[in-house]
Amino acid sequence: MLGRTFASWGEVVNAFLHYNPESTADVLIHTERLPRAIIGLVVGASLAIAGALMQALTRNPLASPSTFGINAGAIFFVVVASLMFSISDMTQLMWFAFAGALVAAIIVYGLGSIGRDGLTPIKIVLAGSAILALFTSFTQAMLVLNETGMQNVLFWLAGAIGGRTLEMLQPVLPLLTIAGVTALGMGRAINLFVTGEDIAKGMGQRVVLLKIVMGLTIVILAGGSVAIVGAVGFVGLFIPHMARALVGTDYRWIIPFSGALGGLLLMTADLIARLVIIPAEVPLGVITAFIGVPFFLYIARKGVTWK
Repeated sequence: MLGRTFASWGEVVNAFLHYNPESTADVLIHTERLPRAIIGLVVGASLAIAGALMQALTRNPLASPSTFGINAGAIFFVVVASLMFSISDMTQLMWFAFAGALVAAIIVYGLGSIGRDGLTPIKIVLAGSAILALFTSFTQAMLVLNETGMQNVLFWLAGAIGGRTLEMLQPVLPLLTIAGVTALGMGRAINLFVTGEDIAKGMGQRVVLLKIVMGLTIVILAGGSVAIVGAVGFVGLFIPHMARALVGTDYRWIIPFSGALGGLLLMTADLIARLVIIPAEVPLGVITAFIGVPFFLYIARKGVTWK
């Protein structure tokens, strides 16, 4: 069975050069394997880049869309749309996911900025943890009150690439592409920003504008990813640290390397998810959590720097 779980390189090449709609292998590659690979690559890159931007924006090595409640906010809005308004259209749910991510990000940033000292790493962690718990409890309450609709949103909660198609990616891909290109173009500005806001302002940088652009980019990347595959955590947490270990502290390199490593990680996680309990699949979020939780604890214990 394992031998037929994945096509050989020869079958893949032949499926593209000499596609035969009557061939089971060719159809499987075009309708299942290729979409999974592309979606895993795009979503993994988006989550990792969002994590790198969040860590720079908040000056916190523990920042990521999953640990700061942005993914939880997106999931809650999707659950509300699905259970309360009976919305199942992918494009409509995408906008609900974006709205949830935006609301969660605004609340976390607002709570973390309260007080005389403004935004600090400790306050942003506390605010993110609180919002994560809040939206998670709201989501659970919604599912308890509407058990009949639980199956309709279960895949959003667990996270999965299986069953997604390239048609589902199409509404989100232009926004993710624009956000990704924008992030790549902010590397030099972020390098100046992370040296300190006072220094950046003294060098003529428009810090407020940079923060707004970074925040919107994070929301698009995180919200778009949740809209496609559901809740997949920890990719944005530890991938930026891996990128820093490889290329140093220059965000002109951290951001593209984070994208590449994030895409590779999610594709690998999807591969593992299909192998663990063949012929069934382990939820993708379980695999990324299994990898990410130990790294999360390591960062918390060692106090890894965010620069």
